Amino acid sequence: MPLKIAVLGSTGSVGRQTLEVVRGNPEKVRVVALAAHRNAALLAEQAREFGVKRIALGAEELALGAQAVDGSMGTQGADASTVVWPDGAQITYGAQAVEELCAGDEVDLVLNALVGAAGLRASYATLKEGRTLALANKESLVVGGDLLMPLAAARPGSLLPVDSEHSAIFQSLIGEARDEVANIWLTASGGPFRGRTRAQLEQVTKDEALAHPTWLMGPKITIDCATLMNKGLEAIEAHHLFALPYEQIRIVVHPQSCIHSMVEYVDGSVKAHLGVTDMRMPIQYALSYPARWGAPMPPLDFTQLGQLTFEAPDQDTFGCLRLALEAGRIGGTAPAVLNAANEVAVAGYLAGRCGFTDIERIVEATLEAQSPQQVESLEQLQEIDVWARVFAEGLY
Repeated sequence: MPLKIAVLGSTGSVGRQTLEVVRGNPEKVRVVALAAHRNAALLAEQAREFGVKRIALGAEELALGAQAVDGSMGTQGADASTVVWPDGAQITYGAQAVEELCAGDEVDLVLNALVGAAGLRASYATLKEGRTLALANKESLVVGGDLLMPLAAARPGSLLPVDSEHSAIFQSLIGEARDEVANIWLTASGGPFRGRTRAQLEQVTKDEALAHPTWLMGPKITIDCATLMNKGLEAIEAHHLFALPYEQIRIVVHPQSCIHSMVEYVDGSVKAHLGVTDMRMPIQYALSYPARWGAPMPPLDFTQLGQLTFEAPDQDTFGCLRLALEAGRIGGTAPAVLNAANEVAVAGYLAGRCGFTDIERIVEATLEAQSPQQVESLEQLQEIDVWARVFAEGLY
């Protein structure tokens, strides 16, 4: 029987690559539900190709015939009421509709590739309903890790990381005793501005920030990589996924992006996970686990690799990394505040409302204004998220 999956965020970078993996393994995987935020035209095209009947659009206003626009794709030229959906398709709208896709009896696994904190409720619903969650939405754990991990712990194997770094660590831990782990090493490319000074960062353009040297990703995560905020968010995610204190989560800049991450053991041995810089590899492993399927792309050619280099991250110049690690250590609702402020600041930068270094300024000021609380519920986190976004908006 093929694995039946729901893909949330199917029109984004990870979602589109997930469907590429499905195309390469039609006898092993079947798509039974799709969700996107606004890109109705592409979503309908995907639904027709894969014969999907259960479809959700997160932007509730599209139910009224609003223009279907996706920030990374541009205007699609059709609204949700005029695109051609598959015969018999059930089209629903709003965040609740996306969550309900996760609870369908026909769904075995939900691949959550939604962008930002909007993915948390879908992740929670997936685990609550006893489905397997393949997680590409790191914000779910950054914001709500205290709520999600107890659900995942109740059913081992129900939470599979899709981020390349966390997939690498997950695979490097297989067969090993967790109490024999000394450190995990998260590798970072360093982004497009590695080696720049603070003064130089004040002058960088949006096009420069979006030109990642090794990975092709959506605009939000690409900017996070340029500020190194993404690596801080990944450290918080790793803290929850692997139940390690921040003192055992090390970050190293590795510009070639060949080693996706490493695990160091108490005897000094290190397991490093190497591979090509292609998200289809960790996506496919999340779908095939614990088996391995044929490679979805040409493998790494070590004779052409050249050199592997490493350096410490510059947390003074790239203060977003420092802020993320501080928020993680504080814990409670601090990471939720960090994430909300960062989403607002990055959106402002992409819209031309602030400069590159203003992202750090806005996040830091919002964190300083917070009063951290213990995480208690999704509703509490929603309230914190709203407060942080309003506060950050006032800092442009």
